[in-house]
Amino acid sequence: LALLLEAGANVNARDRWDSVALYYACLAGHADAARMLLEAGAVCAERTFDGDRCHYAALNLDLRRLLKSFEARPPPLAPLPAALRTTFLACPANRAAYLEMLLQEGATAEAAALAEAEGFGPTDGASTGSLFPPDITFYVDGKPIEAHRIILCARSPFFEHKFETDWKNRKEVRFSNKKLSFGALYNLIHFFYADRLEAPVDEMESLSRTCKVCKCEELRKLVDKEILHLRFALYKSTSKLGLENSQSPRRFILLGQSLPREDRLPSALRRVLQKCLANSREEEFKKTLANEICRNWKDDDLADLTVKVDDTVFRCHQVILASRSEYFKTRLSRTVDFLEGNNRVHASLGLPFLEEHDLSTEAFEKMLEYMYTDNLEHMDPTQV
Repeated sequence: LALLLEAGANVNARDRWDSVALYYACLAGHADAARMLLEAGAVCAERTFDGDRCHYAALNLDLRRLLKSFEARPPPLAPLPAALRTTFLACPANRAAYLEMLLQEGATAEAAALAEAEGFGPTDGASTGSLFPPDITFYVDGKPIEAHRIILCARSPFFEHKFETDWKNRKEVRFSNKKLSFGALYNLIHFFYADRLEAPVDEMESLSRTCKVCKCEELRKLVDKEILHLRFALYKSTSKLGLENSQSPRRFILLGQSLPREDRLPSALRRVLQKCLANSREEEFKKTLANEICRNWKDDDLADLTVKVDDTVFRCHQVILASRSEYFKTRLSRTVDFLEGNNRVHASLGLPFLEEHDLSTEAFEKMLEYMYTDNLEHMDPTQV
């Protein structure tokens, strides 16, 4: 089991009998195996189909207490989605919507625990202490959702196309389609940041339509599969035995590891990083004119920050660097107009400019790779 988990096996995958590995571990009384699966991210929330079965099938009270403890305090997200989730929930409108969800009866203990991990509870007010400002706001039924273009473009071909065309210079987008629900769009955008989707079962039809419009095909397939599964799985629910509080709506939880690797958050941001690195330029400031650089520079990577290291200028994204690094967050928040120095090349580019010293371009590139992907490939031992 340890080898499978280390290899990245999907701990929430179902077999042809609609059972997950955690269900069998609970049924057979294998507490050690159950703990390993829970630590790897197995869903155990009672208000989900899989979690409900695991709680009911648990062989003894020790296993039930184990499930309850992980539901009350689930394993933390990986550093990348955890950092971006914090940024998403730091936006006042997003935070208010999430707190409203927590206050609604039926919010899972997992959701409350994740909120506690972010440092706020159901009675807290919105705070901008850790806020990195959004650059786009959507309105659905008059309620706002704040977001960052680069995250949306990285996860959705629909948003990528819209921000290149119709919404290129817009700060607000108002939706009037009555088939689009606020909850579905909010939960989907939240998933783009956190790689963790949680939604009420009764909103899954709307969520599926939203995934289809946003061209998130693999996610839509999983949602549609779950919708079909739930239609024919009611007989397996403990609700028929009177063991479930009917006032608490059932919920659907999906982790990014259930998607193909190329559709997960790290892979999406790796593609963004590769485009940025391809657009970066080595510049000879004494020989190259500013207008020549501007003429050859591409803006298809949505970069909103340039960082000069030696003779290389890296195109980056403020929200990624600020979310992942307190150092960059502080520099970006304290720099007047985000411009350092009087370099006319970067002033003409219209992008914020930072300059790093005592750092090699290779080392900085590896730093970017980790900040964007939570991983390092082909690490040269001499760079350590």
